Amino acid sequence: MTHLRGIKPTLSPDREPLRKAPPAPKWMTPEARAEWKRIMPRLIADRIITKADLTGVENYCVATGRVREIERLFAAGGLDKTLFGMQNRAMQTARQLAAEYGLSPVSRTRVGAAGNDDDDTDNPLAVT
Repeated sequence: MTHLRGIKPTLSPDREPLRKAPPAPKWMTPEARAEWKRIMPRLIADRIITKADLTGVENYCVATGRVREIERLFAAGGLDKTLFGMQNRAMQTARQLAAEYGLSPVSRTRVGAAGNDDDDTDNPLAVT
């Protein structure tokens, strides 16, 4: 597994963002569809995703839905080592994908930082 080191680039609004959330794919589980409906308004408002990004968002929703499905199995039948491993991997995947799309507290600050470029103060080092 590779890890990015150093400062992650700032997320910024895309030039051709989606303006309206597409419906959740019909093949998704109810848990994944619920996550889609929960996060899409934020992604659209932040102008972060394009049509090309939808597969990654689908994967995030599937991973999050899987975590919830497995948790329900734990509640019904107790802990199982295999299910625990599956849930752990789904949680890691969901966390990583959430960071890609500004869905975690740290990544949201990266989205917010991108919008603060309109500084009206004079910069003596600015090239005009």
